[in-house]
Amino acid sequence: MRAVVQRVSKGQVTVEGQIAGAVGPGLVVLLGVGQDDTEEDARYIADKIANLRIFTDVQGKMNLSVLDTKGEVLVVSQFTLYGDCRNGRRPGYSEAAPPDTANRLYERVVAILNEMGLKTATGKFQTTMLVEIQNHGPVTLLLDSKKVF
Repeated sequence: MRAVVQRVSKGQVTVEGQIAGAVGPGLVVLLGVGQDDTEEDARYIADKIANLRIFTDVQGKMNLSVLDTKGEVLVVSQFTLYGDCRNGRRPGYSEAAPPDTANRLYERVVAILNEMGLKTATGKFQTTMLVEIQNHGPVTLLLDSKKVF
């Protein structure tokens, strides 16, 4: 499972002209699910997202997590995180999970974040979305449950 995690002032997803999900200060997470991902990968990614210390404390150091700040998390499914661009000019997506598996594990990550006490919002799975991200910092991190990077 792969995630692009961005610290934001706000973020929102619009689908067909309607706001599907929006958050105030917190995180926007673009989440991709891979072929071999399991419930364990979902738990790993959710835990990392919730506990990343990327918010500033009173001394101005990045020491606080989104849990500490009571921030919100917008999670957007993005299979293109598994796009392989090493050969040719068109990305290959053979490493991405099939839609049914991807949706189940994507929803599981959101559920785990909710169970941890975080307010979450989502986009709409398998649709074209307009994602607005007001990146604060900017702070952007890459996560991979297989620890590839």
